[in-house]
Amino acid sequence: MTKRQGLFPIQNAAFALIILVIVVYALYILKDIFIPFIIAGLLSFLLFPISRFLEKYHFPRPLAILVSIVVALSLLGSIIYFSYTQIIQLESLIPLIEKKGTVWITAIEKLLRRNLHINQNQLVAESQKYMTEVLKNSTKLIGQTLSTTSGFLINFSLLPLYIFLFLLYRDFLKTFVYKLMRNSSKHTISNTINKINGVVRNYIVGLLLVILIVGILNTGALYFLDIEHALFFGFFASFLVLIPYIGIAIGSALPILVALITKDSYWYPLGVAASFFVIQFLEGNFITPFIIGNKVSINSLAAIISLLLFGNLWGISGLVLALPLTAIIKVIFDSSDSLKAWGFLLGDSDHIDVQVTKKHFNFKNFGK
Repeated sequence: MTKRQGLFPIQNAAFALIILVIVVYALYILKDIFIPFIIAGLLSFLLFPISRFLEKYHFPRPLAILVSIVVALSLLGSIIYFSYTQIIQLESLIPLIEKKGTVWITAIEKLLRRNLHINQNQLVAESQKYMTEVLKNSTKLIGQTLSTTSGFLINFSLLPLYIFLFLLYRDFLKTFVYKLMRNSSKHTISNTINKINGVVRNYIVGLLLVILIVGILNTGALYFLDIEHALFFGFFASFLVLIPYIGIAIGSALPILVALITKDSYWYPLGVAASFFVIQFLEGNFITPFIIGNKVSINSLAAIISLLLFGNLWGISGLVLALPLTAIIKVIFDSSDSLKAWGFLLGDSDHIDVQVTKKHFNFKNFGK
């Protein structure tokens, strides 16, 4: 191999790295646009069977798509209405919060006086000082949050339109993919599209089933402990399963706080924390792997890395989208001969055929 030929792999790797950096930077800068588009694309896979079913019964495609979107929005509206009614009922806790807050503040004040020898005047002065700093920082934070999220919310309000257009132009987009990948066979492209469709749909349906099961378990535990608004808190925490690994733990904070406020014994908040910990363990090790694991087939290391990368890239939205996007990337890698090794790296190690691996690779001489 000549010196000129040896430079080609290095140049190709450099070009690939530059393109990757540009793409990642664009995804970060334009996240308010990309995230709603990606969510709309994923939901389009979920609503596609409804639209196709209606089209089989001679519904015009635009009408079939519109009906499927209305059905989805109706379900979402019902969930929002239920959540709103439950949140309104939480107003009854405000007097208890004020009462408990006074007790806790008094206890903290006595503790500071006893251990740090701080008198009441010093405590009030320091409290006012820190409260002023907190209010200043909060004002800046609220202003920045409102300015950065306004465009994001506007784009999210266009989700139904994006879904409608994705489903309406699905044949057009499929033809575009065929033309873009004209060097690949149509069978390979169709097989890849069908696999992506199956992975996304099964992931979303499986995730909804996990949310239902975890919500029932959470609600049952809270009812057993006689915690107020158990149904709302149970399913609120279950919806946070969308954030893998830590969602239920975050959702447990509210019922623990309610238990602290409404109950006289500290065993109740401890019981809530313990029950949610057990449910989190069951969800992470048994429920989600059994229901979703076979559909996604991503190993734990790849899942954690994807969560870290997408989380840093897009925040909470990145954590929610990390696993389905990684599953799609794996399907694309598996369909390409030059990228199959990367697809293998993302795959679930439990599904590897050891006998086939030993047949193709002689590990005795590996590393010699």
